[in-house]
Amino acid sequence: MVFEKVKQMLAEQLDADVDSLTMETNIAKDLDADSLDVVELLMTIEDEFNIEIPDEEIENIRTIGELTEYIQENM
Repeated sequence: MVFEKVKQMLAEQLDADVDSLTMETNIAKDLDADSLDVVELLMTIEDEFNIEIPDEEIENIRTIGELTEYIQENM
């Protein structure tokens, strides 16, 4: 399941509690991810799911749910 994999990746990369992450969790605000964190995360996600996330799409992805939905639609 994409959501579970994304949660695990976020928890590892941002040192967050995987059980506290939900579809509504805001990556920047709730997890204190800065721009470097986001770039590293997206590179990991692109490698893991074999997709490419264009820069203009990154601005529209704020929550774990939005990220999960984008991955599922573009796999």
